[in-house]
Amino acid sequence: MAQTLALPVAPSLSLICNKTSSLSLSNSVSFPISIAPKCRGLSIQCARIGGVEIPNNKRVEFSLQYIHGIGRSRARKILCDLNMENKITKDLTEEELITMRDEVSKYMIEGDLRRFNALAIRRLKEIRCYRGIRHVQGLPCRGQRTRNNCRTLKGKRVAIAGKKKAR
Repeated sequence: MAQTLALPVAPSLSLICNKTSSLSLSNSVSFPISIAPKCRGLSIQCARIGGVEIPNNKRVEFSLQYIHGIGRSRARKILCDLNMENKITKDLTEEELITMRDEVSKYMIEGDLRRFNALAIRRLKEIRCYRGIRHVQGLPCRGQRTRNNCRTLKGKRVAIAGKKKAR
């Protein structure tokens, strides 16, 4: 079935693609080289800084904040150190991107920062200090009250059997 469908298509392709030979049926098919269509709204290329693809359609100050370890103040500091204006990311030249990558690589970001924080918490757990114990128990360790709030750390409420609400 597939062969019967493929046979009539091949001569028609050669007629369409080879405009110079009007009725000759050749075994080779040559396609004209065409440039890929450019769509204004769809831009696939993203700037990659610090191992993270930052958005093209935002200003540099805000797109740098997509990197873990860079907040608003550090993004502003990077722009000031480079004497760069805060323009849209897709308007940056290759030289500006290279200098920005070099500047961002000076800071502890992404995997290194996550690893550093995980090791610090693991150390607190191993030495069994108050903060380490609170991390193990899944409770807040910075002095917040736990009677009413801290649902993020404690998880969903668990009903206690036999306990009734006071009226």
